[in-house]
Amino acid sequence: MIIGGIAVIARGVPRQTIDIDATVLGRAVSLDDLFGALGAHGIVPRIADAEGFARRQQVLLLEHRPTGTTLEVSLAWLPFEEEALERSSPVDFRGIEVPVAQAQDLIVYKAVAWRDRDKADIERLLLLHGHELDLAFIRDLVRQFAEALEEPERVAEFEELVSRSLGGRG
Repeated sequence: MIIGGIAVIARGVPRQTIDIDATVLGRAVSLDDLFGALGAHGIVPRIADAEGFARRQQVLLLEHRPTGTTLEVSLAWLPFEEEALERSSPVDFRGIEVPVAQAQDLIVYKAVAWRDRDKADIERLLLLHGHELDLAFIRDLVRQFAEALEEPERVAEFEELVSRSLGGRG
């Protein structure tokens, strides 16, 4: 499933990005097979010991050799990630249908990453999709991740984004 900037664009938010972020179900894939399948399409590791890094960090750091496009493929293990994969829907990219995360799941992914770019994406996704989002679901996950990351202040900061984006609707 596509996550990150490309997914945000696919969900209607105009922005620029230079890389591709995706996720695959960790329990359903062998790293050897995944590296092999990607390599057959010119997608190769961009760091030494990419397999060891992937085993430790649960992310493959890759590059599409013909174009130089960087890719990060996360291994999904958490129940939220598995459910997000199930909720994904196909988006047509020039004749190729690719599963893309739903807006509410993108907001959660972005709330975990929590860089300035992610916060801006959250606000724009809320503005565009606020009427169709399950805010209670999103808030619960943001709270859980904030607790796990030992960053309780993130919940209040997230609420500020919701308030700014949705005003009285949030």
